[in-house]
Amino acid sequence: MANIELKNVTKSFGDVEVIPPLNIEIEDGEFVVLVGPSGCGKTTTLRMIAGLETTTSGAVSIGGRDVTDLRPGLRNCAMVFQSYALYPHMTVSENIGYGMKVRGVEKSKAKAAIADAAAILNLEDYLNRKPAALSGGQRQRVAIGRALVRDPEVFLFDEPLSNLDAKLRIEMRTEIKQLHRRLKTTIVYVTHDQVEAMTMADRVVVMRGGVIEQAADPITLYERPRNVFVASFIGAPSMNLLHGELRQAAGGLVFAGNEGSEVPVPADRVEALSGVLGEKMILGIRPEHTGEDATLGPRVTVKVIEIEPLGPHTLVIGMVGQEKFVAQVSSATALQPDDVVEIFLDAGKMHFFRDSNGEAVR
Repeated sequence: MANIELKNVTKSFGDVEVIPPLNIEIEDGEFVVLVGPSGCGKTTTLRMIAGLETTTSGAVSIGGRDVTDLRPGLRNCAMVFQSYALYPHMTVSENIGYGMKVRGVEKSKAKAAIADAAAILNLEDYLNRKPAALSGGQRQRVAIGRALVRDPEVFLFDEPLSNLDAKLRIEMRTEIKQLHRRLKTTIVYVTHDQVEAMTMADRVVVMRGGVIEQAADPITLYERPRNVFVASFIGAPSMNLLHGELRQAAGGLVFAGNEGSEVPVPADRVEALSGVLGEKMILGIRPEHTGEDATLGPRVTVKVIEIEPLGPHTLVIGMVGQEKFVAQVSSATALQPDDVVEIFLDAGKMHFFRDSNGEAVR
């Protein structure tokens, strides 16, 4: 078993508490991604699992074994960092096998382990090359290979793809996912890139200020965000957020936007939202759930600021009153800055949040 549990773990630097009491349980073989903005505590949490940072209080266990006070080398974790940290004077084979050499592993066993890692990571043709002769993606695979030969219970990745260009990041995401599928080893992966988190994880842990805002599978995070922070952090472009209040109208409940628009509340949401009638609210709608099709549902008036053609579709960046709004329209749509356009909202995809605390109302 290689499950991980952090129980009431805290971390302070001097008088500053950067991680309030934190509780996470990661199942054996699970791929969990810690995601959040810079400074949210995700890397500190990862380093406490690895033993590279001591906990101020609380307990860390791996595979049911309390490792809180164990040094990193005794935790049976392997960590892959943002920087490749390869020895430039060594070949790929020597870099992968260096840790085994230091530990005195028998040469035949080390050679077999290097060959296995190279086969898994498609590095067989590069074993005699030095890092300077490799691409960024190949160097990162060597760093993963160095971790792989340790045969760890847990892999820890600290933003391993942030130094790669966009194309290589996509390729490496696929390779890491395939590696996990093949090895079935527990992986904890840190990134600030929510696209990485959504495409790779079994479960995503969204953090802010050392606190877990929501932990769920990617689809749940996307479709049922717990609060405004998660709603705006997950998804690219970010969810549109319009401020206003819920009011009773002749036809039922409406969301009355601060800019003057009135958006009817779908009938299947009336019961859940009737309890917050008159409260200041936030209506959330993702750009991909908007468009020019009048059959979608209610509409808002958008003054166009900029157009971003993306091939399959075009993003319209504009304003609804004083609030920024991004809509997704057909690539054939001809719009210019300063145009005013009616954008329709998919009524079934609207989210409602309390303005007072940002919590979703379901």
